Amino acid sequence: MQYIVTFIWSFLLVSMLNYVVSSVLGVDFYFPTAVVTSVVFTILIFIIGAVIPNESTPEAADNH
Repeated sequence: MQYIVTFIWSFLLVSMLNYVVSSVLGVDFYFPTAVVTSVVFTILIFIIGAVIPNESTPEAADNH
């Protein structure tokens, strides 16, 4: 479920960003670019989430 929701949010945000940037630049909005970019962005989010450790450091555990 988290994969689906992450893709939906990524799709919405990247599509909106693509629309705004293309409007500012005065070029046509190209929908497939938004889809491909959102898929790449979603994959990058999952890679970053897998690389960042979930455990706290020993120094942080000692301070609490």
